[in-house]
Amino acid sequence: MIYLDNAATTRPNAAAFNRAQAFLGENFFNPSASYGGGFLVHSELERARATLLSAVADPEKFELIFTSGGTESDNQAIFCAAKRGNAVTTAGEHAAVERCFNELKNRGVEPRYAPVKKSGAVDAEALLSLVDEKTSLVSVIHVNNETGAINDIAAIARAVKRKNPRCLFHSDGVQAFGKIPFRLPQEVDLYSVSAHKIGGIKGTGALIKRRDVALPPHIFGGGQEGNARSGTENVLGILCFSYAAQEKFKTLSADSARLSALRPLFLSKLGGAFLPLSEEGSSPYILAVSAPGTRGEVLSRMLWENGVVVGTGSACSSKHRYSRVLAACGYDKNVLDGVLRVSFSPTTCEEEAMRAAEAMNEAVRRFKEKL
Repeated sequence: MIYLDNAATTRPNAAAFNRAQAFLGENFFNPSASYGGGFLVHSELERARATLLSAVADPEKFELIFTSGGTESDNQAIFCAAKRGNAVTTAGEHAAVERCFNELKNRGVEPRYAPVKKSGAVDAEALLSLVDEKTSLVSVIHVNNETGAINDIAAIARAVKRKNPRCLFHSDGVQAFGKIPFRLPQEVDLYSVSAHKIGGIKGTGALIKRRDVALPPHIFGGGQEGNARSGTENVLGILCFSYAAQEKFKTLSADSARLSALRPLFLSKLGGAFLPLSEEGSSPYILAVSAPGTRGEVLSRMLWENGVVVGTGSACSSKHRYSRVLAACGYDKNVLDGVLRVSFSPTTCEEEAMRAAEAMNEAVRRFKEKL
């Protein structure tokens, strides 16, 4: 099988998972327990927290709250920060942000949506025009999960703070963490990450926040995570996340450079039936293409039958015929129907990519033969 749907989920890192399993077996203790076993597990969780946080942020200025994944992190950031006036986001957000903003209007906060460019990147000037003295939160995705477009969140956050210093800034960093080099600037207050996009296991994520930002809890209970997120910690998931991240960040720059070189080779192998939707300079991990006049979900099933796995866009929006994000980019229905999202991993080799491109060309040929 050639697996090229890594933006949906990655294959768990076997070494990281095997290492973490010691805390599911012999060291199974509750990290909140006061005896030695609990202290041992708690200490390992704190090492994991430090590892993940220091990978992208200054631990003296930021802290990290473990959650069940990127969706929960987005929910906590948005519902705990957008408490008054209006909140601003983009038309290119993941469903975990977009649906939270839709809900805000039922909670007395006005949601505002900035348009996106053809690439899927936000129109930063238009977004800033929506920010005023009543804006309590701005949320801008770091890497678009459907096109791979990279938003300059540091520059956007600085501009937002100049216009409204009291406004909080959040970014969904699920497709950026462990994939593109960056450090969180002080203007970014809240940042969401997820384990299963970088070789961790599903059900684990984190919300990184500035230490001086007061964020009320979203889940109440036993007061875990410094009372920021109650519930017994998912020790296996957290440690697997940390161990996978350790491996991922060692080769982050080299992986990014290699995949950046692989993308144009892959595109050159695709036939003229495919229209690239991802622009140069986007994440090397995500490549959106369309075969106008076809149906992406049909092509995806045909490819699966031939041992090639690609997506049709965000897995969280798979029940909809068209991608909401790509529609916001301005593509017509003929293009939207034929979308495939190819997403690479550090283990993707050139031979696999070329074979996948050939299979995609063949799938389009067979599809059109049946018309």
